[in-house]
Amino acid sequence: MSIVPLIRSARRTVSGLPPGFWWLWLSTLVNRTGAFVLTFLSLFLTQELGFSGWYAGLVIALHGLGGIAGAPLGGMLSDRWGRRPTMVTGHLGTAAGAASLAVVTSPWAVAVVVLLMGVTMQSVRPAIGATIADQVPEHDRRRAYALNYWALNLGFAIAATGGGAALFLGYRTLFVAEAVAVALCALIVFLKLPETRPERRTASVEKEGGSGAEGDSGDGADGGVRLSTLDVLRDGPFRTLVLLNLLVCTVFSTPWVGLPLTMTAEGLAPDAYGKVIAVNGVVIVGFQLLVNRITEKRSPATLLTVSALLFAVGTGATALAGTPLLFAATVVVWTIGEMVHVPTNAAATARLAPVHARGRYQGVMGMSWSVAGFIAPIMAGWVVSGPGPKALWLGCAVVGTIAAAGYALLLRRALAGDEAAEAEGKEGKEDEEERGVRGGGAPVREGREGREAHDERDEKGAEKAAAA
Repeated sequence: MSIVPLIRSARRTVSGLPPGFWWLWLSTLVNRTGAFVLTFLSLFLTQELGFSGWYAGLVIALHGLGGIAGAPLGGMLSDRWGRRPTMVTGHLGTAAGAASLAVVTSPWAVAVVVLLMGVTMQSVRPAIGATIADQVPEHDRRRAYALNYWALNLGFAIAATGGGAALFLGYRTLFVAEAVAVALCALIVFLKLPETRPERRTASVEKEGGSGAEGDSGDGADGGVRLSTLDVLRDGPFRTLVLLNLLVCTVFSTPWVGLPLTMTAEGLAPDAYGKVIAVNGVVIVGFQLLVNRITEKRSPATLLTVSALLFAVGTGATALAGTPLLFAATVVVWTIGEMVHVPTNAAATARLAPVHARGRYQGVMGMSWSVAGFIAPIMAGWVVSGPGPKALWLGCAVVGTIAAAGYALLLRRALAGDEAAEAEGKEGKEDEEERGVRGGGAPVREGREGREAHDERDEKGAEKAAAA
């Protein structure tokens, strides 16, 4: 079998995206390569500081609680203040928190630092999502979000490997290493990443009712409209997307606590869980780009439906597993769902958001991830210790199936515009490649139909917000 088709496919996967995206991609990779705090926090608290397991669980929950506040805060700041200053400030705050954990020892100080780190870490993500939407044409956004998610997991895999090798240096050294990595990430953003927040429309354009080109016009910092989190949630289709994502993310977050408890109840060795859950990172790093190529021409509603079903099947099958191999097989199933869901959901969020409120929309969506990350561990621990592991996994299967039905029945029409825009954009890209045009910029044409649909949605979004 010739390797040329594989090389050509890989080249198509990474081609055509603007240079600014690749600096953002690099900053994500650098950031996650130093992700040691969350990986080793529970061990640091129990083994080195001597705190109880109950306290360690509480501190990790506080990190999720901080994220619930940080995501909408970061979304608001990225729309009003700018994407780049929001990212730089959030990264520097996270670096300061990681460095602080290397020196603080009191339980109150540790709890406050971890809570604030939850705020700063999650405040960055809406700005990243909005920046990708600003820079990348609509028909390429799902691919861009998939590539950024791949960088995140690649960096995390490197951190897990390097952290294990460097563990003899001590947890505090790892935390200082994370502070350095995140500070370097902030430096990359500050020096190389341009500000992408859409500028305010000129008076002449507003009078003529023109919408301008996506990404370099629009309603400016606030579009003349001040939006709160409640205002964003008044957008019916987006509210539905957020609620369904909350269901999916609750299912996705459950194995990280429920799976080790289940495997322990099956009498498996403690190190078996580490090997099984490592399958998640290996599959994402090895196959994310392939999954993106396979799914790129499918409709968003279909992909979200399929991903929810994969989560339902993968977690539900955990109730039937009893050996490390079978547990690993269930992880593979729901990991494929993760690879499909994350970029598709991010692109759908960008699609539904008015240009002037992209940060806020990404922030509200990020808040749903944080809420799920907060409630899933508590729920998993309670169910496993009460009704039992099988009830937990069967419940996850039911919730995932409900989410799949919701995507199929409630969002197909709202997300249908994505298909037209992506189809038109891909035609333009193919025409460009046939003419031999190469480069890192956007394709020659984005597709008039998709762009007009997007502009119309932006105007309606602004009108709804103003009316609210």
